[in-house]
Order: sequence, then C-alpha cells, then structure tokens
Amino acid sequence: MTAIRPERLAADGNSEKSGPEKYAPARNVTEKLADVDQAAATAFEGEIREFVRRDVAFLRRQRNEGDTAAADPAADNLNALIKRVAGASMEEIDRVILELQGVRDMLRSEGERVSRELAGYASLSHASMTAMKVIADSLKQWKDAPVNKSRRSVN
Repeated sequence: MTAIRPERLAADGNSEKSGPEKYAPARNVTEKLADVDQAAATAFEGEIREFVRRDVAFLRRQRNEGDTAAADPAADNLNALIKRVAGASMEEIDRVILELQGVRDMLRSEGERVSRELAGYASLSHASMTAMKVIADSLKQWKDAPVNKSRRSVN
C-alpha cells in the first residue's frame, strides 16, 4: 500500500485543499451540472407534452373517423369486455332500484293506512266528546232539578 505524502500534495498545486474538499467538484461545476439537469428535465417535459398533444389529436381524428366509418373490432372487443364487467354491477343496481321502489310503495300504503286510522280515531274522539257533553248536560239538569218536598218529609 502506498501512502501519499504531504509534500507530494503540495507539488501537485492543490496545497490549499486537503481531505474531501480536494476531491469534491468545484461549485461552478456543480452549478453547471444542475443547469444541464434542469435543461434536460425541461426538454423531457416538453417532449412528453408534445407526445400527449399528438396522441390526443390522433384520438380525436379516430373518433371523428369512427363516426363515419365502420366500428373498429378492437373497440368492439373492448366494449364487450366493459359490458361484461359492468353487467353484474348494473344488474345489482337494477335489483336495488326495484327493492327501493317496493319499499316506497309499502311506505306509501302504510302512510295511507295510518292516515285512515287517524281519521277513524278523530271521528271516534269527536263522537266520544259529543257523548260526554250529552251526559254532562243530563247530569247538570238532574242535579239542578227541584227536589220534591214529599220525598224529603219521608226521610
């Protein structure tokens, strides 16, 4: 193993730096690398944007051509796959909708029944109030009636 002597370092002209600073890149080199990286990233992002623009334009042209021309078999296969995958979910949604409609009908009929019961209760309450008034009036008349003196003398 060879050892580096301090006098050899001084002979190389790098005597002002020692240790890790000697081997680290200069700050201006790091800044230049950062600028290059930034420029590369910007160029890459620009290429991605351009690719997306071209792809969207291509899809728009395909859609416009698809309206006038016959359907693409790949698109038909994709549509069939989507229908097959979504079919179970759609059937479940339809089943839930039917159940909810049944619950709505049951609630409506129960509401009508409760309304009829309340009307019957109101009618019965009115009839009982009328009967109570008649009984109260009869008792009042009976209580206010003059007492026979003949009955009193018998006691």
